[in-house]
Amino acid sequence: MRIISWNVNGIRALNKKGHFDWLINDSPDIFCLQETKAHPDQLPPELREAPGYEAYFDWAKTKKGYSGTAVYTKIRPEKVETEMHDKKFNDEGRLVTIFLKEFALCNVYFPNGGGGPDRLAYKLKFYDIFLEYIEKIRKSGLPIIFCGDVNTAHKEIDLARPKENEKNTGFLPEERAWIDKVISLGYVDVFRHFYPDKSENYTYWDMKTFSRDRNVGWRIDYFFTSPELEKNLKSTAILSDIFGSDHCPIELTLSF
Repeated sequence: MRIISWNVNGIRALNKKGHFDWLINDSPDIFCLQETKAHPDQLPPELREAPGYEAYFDWAKTKKGYSGTAVYTKIRPEKVETEMHDKKFNDEGRLVTIFLKEFALCNVYFPNGGGGPDRLAYKLKFYDIFLEYIEKIRKSGLPIIFCGDVNTAHKEIDLARPKENEKNTGFLPEERAWIDKVISLGYVDVFRHFYPDKSENYTYWDMKTFSRDRNVGWRIDYFFTSPELEKNLKSTAILSDIFGSDHCPIELTLSF
């Protein structure tokens, strides 16, 4: 089974550039998109009903053209959820969870902590609520995969300029501590599982400064799995040669 995750920075813009066709032609079993910036009613038929896939969407309820997530799957889910137990964190369209026989797959677009103290507090609380959400699923007996734009680089190796960003959101100690907590609970950062010491591998670059040309980036997009699935991990990749967004796709292959 092959899964792709990608912050597309606007699914309609991605489609106009022709890059949605790349996803369909690449034909993963599942692909998870973040920052879709659209209500399903705003999408053309080829995005609402991609050939060979069932599509599930979550979208911002209070702000048009903002946030949003989507999962396209060839495997029919047993159940789909787009809400966590704390309703305050369901309005921005940040979650689609599909429940398969082997595991639950959570596609998440985590908040950015920029914009002042209130927004950072929202991000940190979202982190905590999401962790409670997946732990509840896991304790019911179903393994977890979660993927998406976490909006935090975990270690110094995960961004090009760690010293310059020590006091910037995306690399703050309290943001990074949440990833520490996730790992302490047994969740596996799949990229680091396969490549513990690999540097200069990033998933996001600032477009305004043309930082992708110089590979001045951040690894803020992840696949995490609960430890029960570690035996099923076959490979992972950062597809940095695929363009169309300020993020690149990431890929996970499992032995299912």
